[in-house]
Amino acid sequence: MHLHNISQNNSILNHFLAQIRDVTVQKDSMRFRKNIERIGEIMAYELSKTLEYKAIDVQTPLGIKHTTTIADHVVLCSILRAGLALHTGFMNIFDNAENGFVSAYRHHYDNDDKFDILVEYQAAPSFENKILILIDPMLATGQSIVAVLQKLHLEQKPKEIHIAVVIAAPEGIEYLKQNLPDSCHLWIAAIDEKLNEKNYIVPGLGDAGDLAYGSKL
Repeated sequence: MHLHNISQNNSILNHFLAQIRDVTVQKDSMRFRKNIERIGEIMAYELSKTLEYKAIDVQTPLGIKHTTTIADHVVLCSILRAGLALHTGFMNIFDNAENGFVSAYRHHYDNDDKFDILVEYQAAPSFENKILILIDPMLATGQSIVAVLQKLHLEQKPKEIHIAVVIAAPEGIEYLKQNLPDSCHLWIAAIDEKLNEKNYIVPGLGDAGDLAYGSKL
């Protein structure tokens, strides 16, 4: 798996990451969503450098400009509901992309720390020979991402698979390396220390879905 950790060099990305972690800033859900969206825009820009482009001629008021445009067909696919704000950031950059959505969540059968990943709702276009970008803010255990990818392209073969996450735990990165093809690309805005006993990322930022859209039952 190709790993891209884009926060290694200082940029405005680290400024937005600091804000989404700050417990005082987190009280403003609109600001939290906007910062996640901004992070998505930065990540999409970095990812765009790896795509294929083709030459085109553009008519300007004063002549012809020889330039390039994206040749790849991009599909953005978010894991609901936490991925929506990050998805918006990617969509702001890849404005011609097709879009898909799928639900995945931890189901605790016995109300303890053990859980299974349930993947239920799915609405997505064809991925055949396209660039599939799977979007989810948090990479904790990695089980959700693997379960979703297994469901999404059992019969379709994307040209490339890119996974975009804001914050990742080392355990989740290792799980993806063991369970996904070597050709996959993993884009991370920040790598944190570890998972705790409940499989939450430490220091992390809390529940991204709750912070963006309110607590759930």
